[in-house]
Amino acid sequence: MTTPLTPQATQRTLLRGGYVHTPGSNSTGPHPTALCVEDGHVVWTGDDDASTHFADGADRVIELDGRLVTPAFVDSHAHLAQTGFAAAGVDLTTPATLHEALDAIAAHARATTDAVVVGHGWDDTTWPEQRPFTREELDRATGGRPAYLARVDEHSAVVSTAFLDVCPDVVHADGYDVTGRVERDAHHVARDGLARLLTPSAREDAILRALRLAAAQGIGMVHELGAPHICPPEDLLVAQSLSRTGALPEVVAYWGELASDGAVQTARELGAVGLAGDLCMDGSLGSWTSALRAPYADHPHDPAHAGHLYVEAEQVTDHVLACTEAGLQAGFHVIGDRAVDAVVAGFEAAATKIGDLAVVRGRHRLEHVEMVAPEHMATLGRLGVTASQQPVFDALWGGGSDMYAQRLGAERAAGMNAFASLNRAGVALAFGSDSPVTPFGPWAAVRAAAWHRTPSERVTVRAAFNAHTRGGWRAAARDEGGVIDLGTPASIAVWDVPGDLVVQTPDARVAAWSTDPRAGVPHLPDLHPDQDLPTCVLTMVHGQVAYEREGAL
Repeated sequence: MTTPLTPQATQRTLLRGGYVHTPGSNSTGPHPTALCVEDGHVVWTGDDDASTHFADGADRVIELDGRLVTPAFVDSHAHLAQTGFAAAGVDLTTPATLHEALDAIAAHARATTDAVVVGHGWDDTTWPEQRPFTREELDRATGGRPAYLARVDEHSAVVSTAFLDVCPDVVHADGYDVTGRVERDAHHVARDGLARLLTPSAREDAILRALRLAAAQGIGMVHELGAPHICPPEDLLVAQSLSRTGALPEVVAYWGELASDGAVQTARELGAVGLAGDLCMDGSLGSWTSALRAPYADHPHDPAHAGHLYVEAEQVTDHVLACTEAGLQAGFHVIGDRAVDAVVAGFEAAATKIGDLAVVRGRHRLEHVEMVAPEHMATLGRLGVTASQQPVFDALWGGGSDMYAQRLGAERAAGMNAFASLNRAGVALAFGSDSPVTPFGPWAAVRAAAWHRTPSERVTVRAAFNAHTRGGWRAAARDEGGVIDLGTPASIAVWDVPGDLVVQTPDARVAAWSTDPRAGVPHLPDLHPDQDLPTCVLTMVHGQVAYEREGAL
């Protein structure tokens, strides 16, 4: 387990004149307006009048002017180097057509002298051409330079001819297509080649850039999901080293490799809390690589194509047993229903061998868990498995006509990302972005969960907020944070809120009591889709400023 950060020097900061989001059962009373932070912890919450006792000796007094103070968010699934490279590369999330994307790539190639033209975010399902650009089109756009352009889901990419010239092994791997599109093993080989072409200093710069982006969104902790097919192991060490300054979000590291003596040793050397995360049971729906029970509805070449299962149930069992014995969290990336079948069967077999309680104590986790049957939800709840999910996936790809419906048909698509059903089954939820798949933006994720495009899968704003704060701490087997209360880590965020502070719930049966002041339910921003989202003014990580908007305080 990673060691919590310790501030470099004892400091006292008093914040007053705002609305401090504390648990409704807080022993100091609900809805304080001020708090004091000292030595990296919350040492007091209360009202403005009493705050005068803490002003003397404070290194800094912050007048909040009515702003909201919350626990800092936790992003429970991110890829820092890829996020940093995507932020500095060509942004392919905005072009509306394939040709606009090629124009953006060409403009970026002319403006940069980087060793590789890197970009992220193309989504052929939103383009009228309904296809990605080809290697030949990419060659023309980049002037014949090495180029790697990742699809929005990061499970496939298109590479240029010059890239293949310096990384020739790509063409011999499963998943390579002569159009330059790479998936599965070919994509992993391409990523390895990209890592060799980018210098260690460039990777460190990218990780630092990503951590600063996270801090600016009120995020105080990031779970870095590394794996051999995603990044060099050194990236995890760099990320943790940067975060230990205390002036950046805390990094909790995971290494996605099947358990063995060597893998356990690697995890410990990397400071990883688990052999978990992007240890892939399958791929992604957008790239047609998630493992399904029934075929994809729209595969362009093979109507019987049902994706790829990378790990069998027996391997899951062995992995869970080995991780539990080693005191490491086990976990898998799992999206398609056939992949969920296998991973749940593996957990069940492990529990049969060592008992349910031993599995529960392992604090294991699954990433995405997008197509899960009700009987599997019950098993995951019984075994204490956390579902690390990304609500903005539903906002982008849910509904009756977007990517999920295209790939699966409307009936299967309606059951995706079943937040409410998982919650009712007793499965702990932890929310994140999978950045750069979706950008750091926790309030957007909370809103997406509360306004799920399948109404029956909506959760309250408060439940979604808790999944993105305290849920992230618990997903890392850390129970001490994610709330503002006496003695908790002082990882907090201050927000400008454009609308009102309210209690929102899609369930009218509990709305009347929840909104009654006697209930003591803490208020949160109005996140109705017509409202602008809050903006971050200040992020503190264990009492130290990780982000402050210039001139705001």
